[in-house]
Amino acid sequence: MNALESMRMALQGVVSNRLRSLLTMLGITIGVAAVIILVSVGHGSAVAVQQRIENLGTNIISVSPGGFGSFGGGRAQRGTQSAVTELTTKDVAALQNKASAPDVKSVTPVVNGTSVTITYNGQSYSPSQFIGTTPSYEEARKSPVEAGSFFSSADEADHVSDVVLGETVVANLFDGQNPIGASVKINGHAFLVVGVLQSKGTNGFQDQDDIAIAPLSTTQDLLTGVTGGLSQIIVEARSSKAVDDAEAEVTSILTPAHTSNGIATFRVLNQASLLQTTSATTHTFTVLLAAVAAISLLVGGIGVMNIMLVTVTERTREIGIRKAIGARRVDVLGQFLIEATMLSICGGVLGVVVGLVGSRFTIVGVQPVVEAYSVVLAFSVGVAVGLFFGIYPANRAAALRPIEALRYE
Repeated sequence: MNALESMRMALQGVVSNRLRSLLTMLGITIGVAAVIILVSVGHGSAVAVQQRIENLGTNIISVSPGGFGSFGGGRAQRGTQSAVTELTTKDVAALQNKASAPDVKSVTPVVNGTSVTITYNGQSYSPSQFIGTTPSYEEARKSPVEAGSFFSSADEADHVSDVVLGETVVANLFDGQNPIGASVKINGHAFLVVGVLQSKGTNGFQDQDDIAIAPLSTTQDLLTGVTGGLSQIIVEARSSKAVDDAEAEVTSILTPAHTSNGIATFRVLNQASLLQTTSATTHTFTVLLAAVAAISLLVGGIGVMNIMLVTVTERTREIGIRKAIGARRVDVLGQFLIEATMLSICGGVLGVVVGLVGSRFTIVGVQPVVEAYSVVLAFSVGVAVGLFFGIYPANRAAALRPIEALRYE
């Protein structure tokens, strides 16, 4: 019997029991679809996190006050905590020195205003972030304006009371009106709205549009005070490849003035390192999801073996007749293997279709991103699992002795 005849008989066996064949394929379908969808969810989550970090800039280094030392006349005292050394404009000037920090592109001082209320025409609103900074913040933090303009270096030097608002603040204060040129009160002080930032949406933790930005000098004069020190210094490296070198330069410059008993009293956060760490974490998460989904493929394979064993039992007499009239062991083996493969392929194709359709919907707040390798891998493994679990029933059918098979009732 040739291969074409084996395929015809295998197809006839699949079609003659439509419901049973459909239920057999369902296991493989669910397994393949689950792998594709869950891998897509994992990759989509990784892409979303990566985009959020990249929106902050992958060549950005954030320096903030922090670290622990000890009190007391130069002697370490266990269990005590040192006062955190404040970051100042002197530190900013030191970091801007190209001779000692050649890999630093820009340095942006930041102060955070607390308990800030903005009032306009009787409406009041307190943004979650109020920042005093310099014009370099716009580029360093990827915060361009959508309307109007960012305040200039001259405005910052002249202590001009300008403010740039995020879209959430605008929506809560202006009720659809154009805010550019409007005069608002910030904790009782008059500020002129000169720009509205482009929307960034949420970063998963807070609304990035719920922000107001004013010149550093004005913010210190009217809101935070000059003696309070800086909340943060944002350092922009020349490129993403120069971040590590820039970080080393920043640490070297700040360490002499900001240590207590040999312990640094400042913290440095490298956005590129954060991105790498996050990527590694999301990759592990994706692999875990794929492993969980692969269990359903195993269950589907067991379903194929179970149904094929039932099929062999039901067709024992038929197998005996075929072997009695000359069918070889390899012919019977091939027929049942082809039947198992057909079921696996059909189930795999349906699984791919269901997986691709399912990946078009947002799942637990994540927009899945389909990976081509996951489709190929899920389909291939699904077919391989079906074929593997079909070998035992096929071998059992091929091993039947004609005399015993003909006697089977």
